Amino acid sequence: MAAPKLYAGAKLREVRTRIGLTQKDFAAKLGVSLPYLNQMENNNRPVSTSVVLSLAQEFGLDVTELSSGDGERLVSDMREALADPVFSGDMPPMADLRLAASNAPALAHAFLELHRSYRQTHERLASLDEALGREDARARPSPWEEVRDFFHYCDNYIDAVDRAAEHFATAEGRHGNIRVGAVSALSNAGVKVAFDDIDTLRRYDSAAKVLHISTRAAHESQTFQMLLQVALIRQNALLEATLDLARFQTNEARAIAKIGLANYFAGATLMPYGPFLQAAQDTRHDLERLATSFGASIEQVCHRLSTLQRPGAKGIPFFFVRVDQAGTITKRHSATRLQFARFGGACPLWNVHRAFEQPGQFLRQLAETPDGVRYVSLARDVSKAAGRFGAPTRRYAIALGCEVKHAPNLVYADGMDVGRAEAFEPIGISCRICERKTCHQRSVPPLERQLSVDPDTRDVLPYAVN
Repeated sequence: MAAPKLYAGAKLREVRTRIGLTQKDFAAKLGVSLPYLNQMENNNRPVSTSVVLSLAQEFGLDVTELSSGDGERLVSDMREALADPVFSGDMPPMADLRLAASNAPALAHAFLELHRSYRQTHERLASLDEALGREDARARPSPWEEVRDFFHYCDNYIDAVDRAAEHFATAEGRHGNIRVGAVSALSNAGVKVAFDDIDTLRRYDSAAKVLHISTRAAHESQTFQMLLQVALIRQNALLEATLDLARFQTNEARAIAKIGLANYFAGATLMPYGPFLQAAQDTRHDLERLATSFGASIEQVCHRLSTLQRPGAKGIPFFFVRVDQAGTITKRHSATRLQFARFGGACPLWNVHRAFEQPGQFLRQLAETPDGVRYVSLARDVSKAAGRFGAPTRRYAIALGCEVKHAPNLVYADGMDVGRAEAFEPIGISCRICERKTCHQRSVPPLERQLSVDPDTRDVLPYAVN
């Protein structure tokens, strides 16, 4: 199969603008003509191999950045939005969507924002007790969705926060004894840590300057919550500066994002970038060994692996997702070409759903998406007990995966028949936009296809997809 052509006009313009060169000077350094550079910057031509090499040699660019960023996410998100029944016409060709994502990303984001506002309005009108007589019923993105998209389009990597966490973890020999370092940092800030038998994981008394940590929580959760409080107290200026740049629309979104950034700092401190990346490579991404080495939970390790996207020192591009027992996605991130549905649940053919049936086990799956890309997927259930009788246990399933080309660097791929096409199970993103014609688990017809209904024939589905 021929390698896909690389169109990265927006990235080329960004690089040229950042180093302050005119098109003429930039073309000279890349060894191409001015018209050729102009065509590449406008995505009329793909970026050639010689230009990629010149970018690396002349400017030290991490060439993997050319194929990363918002492009695939925007295409996937626009495709899902356009599958909404409100758009009664034909789905625009994929080439048009890719052109919009690469040449007019701001317009693509504006379209997604408009569609999200429409959905918000539609859902409010469907619930009269919320919509009637309330001034705040006007359409706007929910704070939760706004924050989710912020991290989604940052590639789930926040450089300034990540580096501050790595510095904290390695300073004064804290790495390897990060729990003691967290207690010491809080003590230096005048905060006392108290371990109490309480229902909440963490409760901070700002007046008394006492941080209460639940004794019922797992050891790694206790450490994580202390590091989160370190971020809120010791790194407040950094968090606020990052929030200022994000320009959230509501105070609620800003507040949620601040907790998200504090969580990011805690995870990045518990598993500092450099040492964690090296350990991941050395163990071939053995989740249990990494969890033991860094005093983290399996879920924390999976989430951290999905953030290893530092320019010049990237790890394997992973996707990471968490679903509840109803199949609703509660956490999602993808540094791969696989993008998750923004609305609704995940594909029922994905092994993440079977994890609930086999608790405590790692389930492996070879999967192929409709675009022909193949993945290695790992799933496991995660239970979060409240620590006392009568309290509900929260149950989730998590999945971590990467493209099959990275299988040699993944211990979980050992023994899997990655060279046989039949070994890969067909999965999709969302039934509304999935192009598969014969899926036995399809919940709704694909909006891009015409249907045939034969009253004299009944197969798995009551219709045939043309």
